[in-house]
Amino acid sequence: MARNSLIRAAAGRRTYAVVAADVGVTGETLRSWVRQADEQAGRVGGRGRDSEAAESRDEELVRLRAELGRLRKAEKEWELEREILRRAAQYFAKEMRA
Repeated sequence: MARNSLIRAAAGRRTYAVVAADVGVTGETLRSWVRQADEQAGRVGGRGRDSEAAESRDEELVRLRAELGRLRKAEKEWELEREILRRAAQYFAKEMRA
């Protein structure tokens, strides 16, 4: 796991050869460790969890857009209610003075 996190921490900024030299192994050994860790984590070809995370983000985006639409609709209703109450308050204020 620590071996895998070394290459992941590099986030594409360092090559396998450079990271492998830091660890003291060959680049191919490091590649095989990363491949093995990906398989154990369920990332076939390095995509498993990443694609699941992307799907999760897409689902959340759809949910948030729906929520935003609902809130915008509610905001328009609240604006109408506030306007009705404002006019009612003005009416009753005039009635109280008269």
